[in-house]
Amino acid sequence: MEENEVYAKVGEEGFRRLVAAFYKQVPHDDILAPMYPADDLEGAEQRLRDFLIFRFGGPPAYIEQRGHPRLRMRHAPFAVTPAAGERWIQLMSRALEEAELPADVTTVLREFFQSTAAFLQNRPNQPFGMVE
Repeated sequence: MEENEVYAKVGEEGFRRLVAAFYKQVPHDDILAPMYPADDLEGAEQRLRDFLIFRFGGPPAYIEQRGHPRLRMRHAPFAVTPAAGERWIQLMSRALEEAELPADVTTVLREFFQSTAAFLQNRPNQPFGMVE
């Protein structure tokens, strides 16, 4: 499956389930919670949903509202360590399971999340630490 075919297969509802399942976990996570706006988790959820929808072949609402994704720049204020990247992948993996997306979609998304978590690391020399 090509990345730009994902939206056609799962639609907005699939991304809504995935991102909601992810954000349900964030406030309870000791590594990731401090990186997210506690007073605007709904806004953060919408931004991620819009980004993923755009990135995987859906409508360009993210670009229309926020411009170019500039992921590294937008994450620069946060210490994205290997441990944080691993935790993000863990939470997103759980969200993929909960969202019950088709297997081919899950494979494409999992690969994207793995590469993106590595790409966004801006403190790569810090050790992994304990990831449970």
